[in-house]
Amino acid sequence: MRTGIAHLPLHHGRAPKWLFERMVLLAKNISIVLVEEFGPIELLRRLSDPFWFQAFGCVLGFDWHSSGVTTTVCGALKEGLKETSNDLGLFVCGGKGGTSRKTPGEIETIGQQFSIDPAPLIYASRISAKVDNNALQDGYNLYHHTFVFTKTGKWAVIQQGMNESNHYARRYHWFSEDIGDFVCEPHSAVCCNETKKPLNLVAQESEDARKLIADLSLNKPEKILKDIEKLKILKLPPRHQVEINDINPKFLYKIFLKTYEENPTISKSS
Repeated sequence: MRTGIAHLPLHHGRAPKWLFERMVLLAKNISIVLVEEFGPIELLRRLSDPFWFQAFGCVLGFDWHSSGVTTTVCGALKEGLKETSNDLGLFVCGGKGGTSRKTPGEIETIGQQFSIDPAPLIYASRISAKVDNNALQDGYNLYHHTFVFTKTGKWAVIQQGMNESNHYARRYHWFSEDIGDFVCEPHSAVCCNETKKPLNLVAQESEDARKLIADLSLNKPEKILKDIEKLKILKLPPRHQVEINDINPKFLYKIFLKTYEENPTISKSS
């Protein structure tokens, strides 16, 4: 499993301070044990598993099914590993809302401190967000992005989007291992029960669409618009009378102008 997806009902509010403080300590110590026993990459692998992550949130004491488990667990993990990141070789960046947009800067700062090339990590952070927010158009807009990485350049992403129409959140998990192409099947699975089909431009079946989009980007806007004009459809109403909404004044201008310039005379009836 390279990635996974979880669906959670949207619940607003914040975790109580006393609970969050305990979650920070527990997240820190569980992470230390896992890294010491199995190494930092194993922790990334587990964080990229939606079931393990959900169970992790339950162990930390948070609500078992709320959308808030994503932001709170990631926040507790980031806070808990702040002082031990260098020893563990594991770093946590990003977060909810405006904090998510600071992820590239945080990666760069850590890279400078520990001699880690930040460029591929920043790219991975940005492209994973773009894929789940734009290339995968499923009705969920991202509002949370957490990027966890090691000194060796392995990484995991936990990000979450909101769908205001069905009042659910969708959490996306990524793991760098075995991802060879960000724009062709980077997910091992994208599953849901919704009847409305999403536009998945990173699916294998969308290869032709991706090539066409790339080709269109190389054309001048005028040419694209000219081709779009050819796609217009004429749909006529069943009624016989011509109504005012059927008339486009700009097409009548030349006729009225020519008639006016001819200055026709009005014949009087005998």
